Amino acid sequence: MKSLIAMAALTVAAGVLAAQPAAAQLAKSSRGPIDVTADQLETHNADCVSVWSGSAEALQDTSRLRSDVMIAHLEVKKGKAGAATGAASGSACGDMISLEAKGNVYYVSTDGRRVHGDNGFYDATTKIMTITGDVTAVDGKNVMRGTKMVYNTDTGEGHVEGSSKGAGAKNRPRGVFYSKDDQSAGQTDQGQTDQGKTGKTKKAAK
Repeated sequence: MKSLIAMAALTVAAGVLAAQPAAAQLAKSSRGPIDVTADQLETHNADCVSVWSGSAEALQDTSRLRSDVMIAHLEVKKGKAGAATGAASGSACGDMISLEAKGNVYYVSTDGRRVHGDNGFYDATTKIMTITGDVTAVDGKNVMRGTKMVYNTDTGEGHVEGSSKGAGAKNRPRGVFYSKDDQSAGQTDQGQTDQGKTGKTKKAAK
C-alpha cells in the first residue's frame, strides 16, 4: 500500500509541474508545458519540492535544460491549520516558482544559443536563467566565456560576467566574435567545393 501511495504522489507531482505553462518559460514566448525526466524522482509534498536526479532533462518546445540534478520548487497553497498539530490541511502545490540545476548544466534556447556551466537557476517569475561556474556561451561561431551568465528566456537578452577586474586579470569575461562576412565566406567556399565535386562527377560519368 505504501508503495502505491508513493507512486501516486510521484505521478501527481510530475503532472503538476508539467501543467504550469504560464509560470514556467524555458522557451521564448512559449505557453507549452515543461516536460521533465530523470532516472529518479523524489517528492516532498509538504513544501512542494521535487528532486529529479540522474541525467535530468527539462524540455519546452525546442529549448532544453540538462544537468545531473534538478530541483523544482512549486508554490505551496495551504488550507486551514490543524487544531492539534498546527500543520496546514488540504495543502496543494501550485505554479512552479524556480528550478535549480546542479552539475554539468547545458542549456539550449529556441534561437540555438548554447550555454555550458556548473550550476544553474531559473526564476519562473522573472523568466531569468542564471548559469554559474565555468561558463561557455556559444551563438553560431561566436563564443563567450565567464563565470556567470544571466539570460532572459522571454526577451532573449543576457550578459556574461567574470570574477576578476582589471587589465591582465584572469577570469574576466572573454569573447571571440566572427563577422557575418567570415561566416558567409565559409558557406560560399563550401558551396564552391561541392559544385566542383559535382562537376567532376558529371565529367567522369560522360
